[in-house]
Amino acid sequence: MNRKKSFSVWYLAIVFGLAVPTNAQTTIQDSHVVADNTPRFISSAKDLGRADATQTIEVTVWLKPRHRAELDSLAEELYDPSSSRYHAWLKPADIVSRFAPKAEEVAVIGKFLSAHNLPVVSIGPANFSVRARGTLGDVEKAFHVEVHNFELNGETYRSNTSDPSIEGAAAALVASISGLDNLQYKHPVATVSGALNQQSSDGYQHAAAADPGAPFFTTNCFTGPATKTFAGTDTYGLSATATYTGNTYNGTHNSAGCGYTPPEIWTAYNLSGLYKEGFDGTGQTIVIIDWCGSPTIQDDANTFSATFGLPPLTSSNFHIYYSSVVPTCGAPSPEINLDVEWAHAIAPGANIALVVPPSASFMDVDDAQLYAIANGLGNVISGSYGSRERNTPIAVLNEENLLNQLAAVLGISANFSSGDSGDFTADNPASNPPTVNAPADSPYATAVGGVTLALNPDNTIAWQTGWGNNENFLVNPNLIYNPPTGFFRFGSGGGPSAFYAKPSFQNALPGTRRLLPDIAWLADPYTGGVIAITEPFVYPTEWEAVGGTSLAAPMFSALWAIANQEAGVPLGQAARYLYSMPGGTITDVLPVGSPTNVTGSVTDTFFGTRVFSAAFLAAPLEGTTTYYSAVWDYPLYQNTTYLLTFGTDTGLQTAPGWDNVTGLGTPNGQAFADYFNPARTAGVWGNGQSIGTPNGQASADYTKSAQK
Repeated sequence: MNRKKSFSVWYLAIVFGLAVPTNAQTTIQDSHVVADNTPRFISSAKDLGRADATQTIEVTVWLKPRHRAELDSLAEELYDPSSSRYHAWLKPADIVSRFAPKAEEVAVIGKFLSAHNLPVVSIGPANFSVRARGTLGDVEKAFHVEVHNFELNGETYRSNTSDPSIEGAAAALVASISGLDNLQYKHPVATVSGALNQQSSDGYQHAAAADPGAPFFTTNCFTGPATKTFAGTDTYGLSATATYTGNTYNGTHNSAGCGYTPPEIWTAYNLSGLYKEGFDGTGQTIVIIDWCGSPTIQDDANTFSATFGLPPLTSSNFHIYYSSVVPTCGAPSPEINLDVEWAHAIAPGANIALVVPPSASFMDVDDAQLYAIANGLGNVISGSYGSRERNTPIAVLNEENLLNQLAAVLGISANFSSGDSGDFTADNPASNPPTVNAPADSPYATAVGGVTLALNPDNTIAWQTGWGNNENFLVNPNLIYNPPTGFFRFGSGGGPSAFYAKPSFQNALPGTRRLLPDIAWLADPYTGGVIAITEPFVYPTEWEAVGGTSLAAPMFSALWAIANQEAGVPLGQAARYLYSMPGGTITDVLPVGSPTNVTGSVTDTFFGTRVFSAAFLAAPLEGTTTYYSAVWDYPLYQNTTYLLTFGTDTGLQTAPGWDNVTGLGTPNGQAFADYFNPARTAGVWGNGQSIGTPNGQASADYTKSAQK
């Protein structure tokens, strides 16, 4: 059900003819450079020349908050148990009265834009932003910039070539300007078929079972050692045979492959006990931000719900909000289905608010987050999206951090995917130094990484390890690779931020920078979660197995909603608690190896027999010494076989304690949420609210940040 944007006290009617008080900054005439407002990628991209000055674009001017130092101080006090303000969360009205830009400041910005032939089209929540529309040429004149097209990694982007500047009364009010570039967030959703370049036009798997009552996805993802022999022509055009012995990946089960359903995940991560206790997220709302929208999402989610015994999504527990205009790009979206269906699967009693910006642009998506915060839609925000920190303008990073900070002081946890590309160096190491995902990098956000999961027959965990996959070609089709060749495909993002300093809750971790991720959950698409989705020309509803930290983030957000339910009061930013939770609440994720990792050999008429070790076949390992490898007979093409590795994440490594792939580990569902139940522990949190602070024996169970 689609709801138009509701009127909020945060939206103020601005009359641009409003008289500005004489003490307002109307006498400032000096030009003000808006620093750090140029995307850093242009230094390594190919300049294609000036962009078309006649094209119409929109830009958003973000205003500086008032009393920022006070806001910074308050954000720390609210999470300090020794402070009298501990957990005394602000209300939206407090943000308006104490920190938001004033109406007359917005009027000054509006007059500046109108004077430069850029009419205002909207005012953002709480006056934090002003959006205008005009030609690119007028935008260049207004902000004294040139805008060029650039080529980076095979894609073309628009960007200003220098920082913008503003003259007059508006100069001192501006924090940043969005829209000079057309950079966008991306969803880090990962699929098996997309990884093998055998996808349909939308990039997602379509080899799935159409009916879970028919042969469906298997949970027996890995099977015992086997020997496979192939005959054909090798890469030199010579007659050849190949033999490979070792683990097998069970991806050929009726062409559907491996994939997990909600009941299996409930057992694996000890969630069933929570539901028996009556804790399922009731009374909480999970806010999901996804651009464009999906016209079939409610029907698809209800097919998913009916299949697995979940309550239906109705007008009482599911709402769609458009943060500005209704988008025209809406179509069935695996990302939206993934977020909604798995948030509902983990917290079936929680409400879901799907906030839909019109595009993936920084300014649209950030405006949607502000819309959710401003309207108090829920205490948990789930964002399965991000951008490379090093390519994101610092001004945008600052705005993201402000949004997450506003959420934190209101008692809201903003949870974001840590990314699906490891440290982002695999595609082009020369031009892509290591980096992390934004806005997960924000010290006021909670970064969610990913794991690979293998289950026992009773759906308990056989093993889990940090998510990272290499794919190596063995036979494709009837062409025997001699030697086999492979590459890193995808894996959990993480590592140190190059922009943010280490927050206090990570004090026990090494270094001086904010480290990602904080926690992890299921993400490997080879052991992914199933979703129901409507696809064009496919009937009935199709079932697909997908993964990525796009799956991990809504799962964790849903568990955090249950933790809020148990606490009885809003908990705020999740990351603030994770590093001091007692043993048993979070499971440390370790490297996983196998004594039967795949080895092999290829024999042809010229080179004779070449023998390949497990490490050679699993390459590139990038220093990883413990991993799991398996042979996969690709189900869509006969005589096509790959070697898959698990636990090989480019530039990153799973390790005991905190690591840059899984953070602290994965939540142990019931113990994790029960920790916040005031009936189980004796502490008192701010303002006399009894809630979950451990004492006695529980205190003896405390561990340091890098230990669990």
